[in-house]
Amino acid sequence: MKKSVLILVTLLLALPMVGWSQSKTVSGTVISGEDNMTLPGVNVRVQGTSRGTVTDIDGSYSIAVSNEETLVFSYIGFLSQEVSVGNQSTIDITLIPDAKTLGEVVVVGYGSVTRGDLTGNVASLKGSEIANVPVPTFQEAIQGRMSGVFVESSSGKVGEGVKIRVRGTSSISGGNDPLYVIDGIPVTSSGTIGKSNPLADINFNDIESFEVLKDASAAAIYGARASNGVVLITTKSGTAGKTKFNVGIQRGVSSPTRKNEFLNAAQYVELMRESGYNNDLANGLDPINNPDDYEDSDLEFVENRLDRYAGHTDWREGTVNTDWQEQAFNPEAGITNVNFSANGGNESTRFYFSTSYDKQDGIMIRNKFERISGRLNLDHRISDRFTIGANFSLARTETTRLPEDNQFNNPIQLVALAPITPIRDENGVLYDRPTTTYYNSLIDSENANWLSTSYRNINNIFGEYSFTENLKFRSDFAVDIINQNDDRFFGSRTITGQGTNGFGTSRWARIVNYNTNNYFTYSNTFDERHQLEVVGGMSFQKTEDNYTRVDGQEFPLDALKTLESAAEIVEGTSTFTNFTFLSYFSRINYKLDNRYLMTLSARYDASSRFGENNRYGFFPAGSLGWILTEEAFLKGKEGLSLLKLRTSYGITGNAEIGNFDHLGLYGPASYGLRPGLQPTQIKNPDLTWETTAQFNVGIEFGLFDDRITGELDYYDKRTSDLLLLLPLPGTSGFASFRQNTGKMQNYGFEVVLNSANYADQNFSWNTSVNFARNINRVRELSEGQNSIPPSSSRFLNGIFIGEPIGVFYGPRYAGVDPTNGDALYYSNEALTETTNDFNEATRMVVGDPNPDFIAGITNDITYKNIQLSFLFQGVFGNDIYEGGGGFYAANGDWFDNSTAIQFNRWQNPGDITNIPQARLGECNGCNASSRFVSDGSYVRLKTLSLGYNLPSSLIEKMKINSARVYFMAQNLLTFTNYMGWDPEVNADYLGSTTSDSNVFQGVDFYSAPQAKTFSLGLNVGL
Repeated sequence: MKKSVLILVTLLLALPMVGWSQSKTVSGTVISGEDNMTLPGVNVRVQGTSRGTVTDIDGSYSIAVSNEETLVFSYIGFLSQEVSVGNQSTIDITLIPDAKTLGEVVVVGYGSVTRGDLTGNVASLKGSEIANVPVPTFQEAIQGRMSGVFVESSSGKVGEGVKIRVRGTSSISGGNDPLYVIDGIPVTSSGTIGKSNPLADINFNDIESFEVLKDASAAAIYGARASNGVVLITTKSGTAGKTKFNVGIQRGVSSPTRKNEFLNAAQYVELMRESGYNNDLANGLDPINNPDDYEDSDLEFVENRLDRYAGHTDWREGTVNTDWQEQAFNPEAGITNVNFSANGGNESTRFYFSTSYDKQDGIMIRNKFERISGRLNLDHRISDRFTIGANFSLARTETTRLPEDNQFNNPIQLVALAPITPIRDENGVLYDRPTTTYYNSLIDSENANWLSTSYRNINNIFGEYSFTENLKFRSDFAVDIINQNDDRFFGSRTITGQGTNGFGTSRWARIVNYNTNNYFTYSNTFDERHQLEVVGGMSFQKTEDNYTRVDGQEFPLDALKTLESAAEIVEGTSTFTNFTFLSYFSRINYKLDNRYLMTLSARYDASSRFGENNRYGFFPAGSLGWILTEEAFLKGKEGLSLLKLRTSYGITGNAEIGNFDHLGLYGPASYGLRPGLQPTQIKNPDLTWETTAQFNVGIEFGLFDDRITGELDYYDKRTSDLLLLLPLPGTSGFASFRQNTGKMQNYGFEVVLNSANYADQNFSWNTSVNFARNINRVRELSEGQNSIPPSSSRFLNGIFIGEPIGVFYGPRYAGVDPTNGDALYYSNEALTETTNDFNEATRMVVGDPNPDFIAGITNDITYKNIQLSFLFQGVFGNDIYEGGGGFYAANGDWFDNSTAIQFNRWQNPGDITNIPQARLGECNGCNASSRFVSDGSYVRLKTLSLGYNLPSSLIEKMKINSARVYFMAQNLLTFTNYMGWDPEVNADYLGSTTSDSNVFQGVDFYSAPQAKTFSLGLNVGL
């Protein structure tokens, strides 16, 4: 009886409360503000109560609440959000990534750690941050996004090489590119035919994350190959639950970022006639005022040439004004991308599948890139102890290639042609020499083909077995296969095929890269204070390279383009090379009381590239970390959420040289048609690793509840035993000799700042800034050697002790003598005396192609369903040498068309200008000097993206999970004082060897500008 009364009283008391706080059901979807994908497992809690739920596999939730209550959404790695319910029955939330990084998982060599436990310097980037960027390679997409990682495209040619330097250039004659590791496997990143870029075979929309290991502690576990940094790439994997599909399509148009301004027909005629007339006046002739002087004068010579270049037209009438620069660019340039992916599975088996089609019509005529790729990543849990998996990828890449920058059939060299020359003759046929000034490379568009096709397989299988909860073993085996064909045909009208009735070449290469990793991982916690992880194992890699080439000429018809039709095979060659690495590695991570950190690592490497006396190298590293905010004297301090100190020191190596540089080699020879051998290389059995010792000290911090986070680092890299390729005197019978000698230093600092500027239910704004300053110095060369001066009178790059690698060395231009128009040069280093004799000018350092610092700033802004992101990227303090300036900026030295600024030339005594008097064939200031060196600094609006996520109400009606439309612009704006086409440049033909590519930096020689691209896209999740 008493119990029934108690229940009745309780119900009576509750009735007014029920009427006051009516319960209802609220539902919605939670989306990641990082990649716009739904988030499963998000905690949805009613504030001030214990009631709550979590989102399901589709990011959906449903919870009973009242109008007066508040929902709190929280998820690891994201900022928590609070939303008042009110009258809402549907509440969709976009969670913003948390700037705090202690809990972020960072991939390192042979494992992963949380960023809070990291004692080395690792730059991280999520694949979602560069998804849909309209460029062919991930190297271009990461530009400006990572501190201390310098990225530079050589030109606007699609599918070609991209230079990446991690904390500067460490080697003079060895490789300087980082080691690329995909899903734990080192992959082939060089060695393909010509200027093709093997990393362009990789679809970066399949990439989950990038990590760049920069300091020795992070990179030393890759030991012998880590001096230039390590780029770790992790591809996407499946998630358990309902299968999710994603379909995307993107279409855009491209154009040059900048164009150069050249003389029109009237200006060209005036400048050329003036250049000849100036010569006549200097020789005591005046053919204009004295007709008797006209015959055999330079003015007559110029006008006869103008008659030839004008073809069937009359240049005196001014009816022809050809803009040859416009002919070099492709008016139909643009990009197309279509991709599809699916991922899902259950608790035992997960999968990720994707396929993609990418096409980029380059801004230069005859330059196209097309990639078809597919990927399947699988993992299967056989039992609680045993997991197996496999990653399969296949790509076919086709590139319609262009010749190197210095070739006459490079399209942009069309600018050298006279604007008085028509494109075609009266019969509609393209003009050719000798009518045009130089070769009309439009002929290659009609009478030549150059197609490079690559098939790329990167496949790996793995198994992981857990002996106990603390001990596991993993084994990987991978194979990376590149099959590449490069077929060229140049018809009888082309500059290459003239005189031989056409010329054809077929090149074939196959690179097979085998890898295996086998290692144990032990982790445990002792007494709740000591956390220990130990990794130990071995790695083996073998790479084989087959190459074949056949050239033929004398084709009966231009329509027959294969070598079968060639009447004469003029060259044939084939080579086979290989190299191997055998390595043993270990790493110990230790953490005490969640605040004291230590990492020790070591790697023992052997390489077939080194002499038998020094084949093995040992590469240790150690680092310490201290999380001060876990100490009692700082814990809980208002405004300071994180303060962490770390320091590291270690040794890494470089083995990026030829496969047989240590051997005494013999090559084929013939005498009287009898075969023989001749020595071609001197043996060096003592050749060993180039080693880099690096010290790093850094601080990580978080302020105001992690609204501001950042990192500050200082480093000092000292490379010794440089793998220097030394020239030998001709009397030795050999050209060069590889030897360990010399030293190089890189030191500098890096800054990373992240801020969560504002965040509420409808609006958020995050900013990320990175800044890096690197100082490079050559400290030693071989004994008794102080410099390696420029190897050509046309270019200025050289190597000098105490200076950065590749500095510009030559005469310093002093302007123009206002009395007579002579080009002047300084004849002493004090810059107090001048001379008009180029040979008497003092040679000195006149510029530096290495930037003083690089920077990037990214802003991500979200308002309800609208997202805006933009990246500014900058390079500052570097110089560029316009190697082509001696031709197109030579003030009328010859009949090349000139840039418009040459019209500001000296004409009369007293004129103040930097452009000398126009003199035909006199090279008045056209020699290689600082006249053509200028500031290459620039700031670029690299990427701008504006997207809209369709609201959930519309999504539900369409029965899809998500939909996003977006606009994206690449290289939208460029701010620079550089006078050439584009400040991001490095002439491709100067990197024919590793040594050349290291030294010849910052040179512009008719190099194509970067592409500006505008695109629209749609992504749909099903």
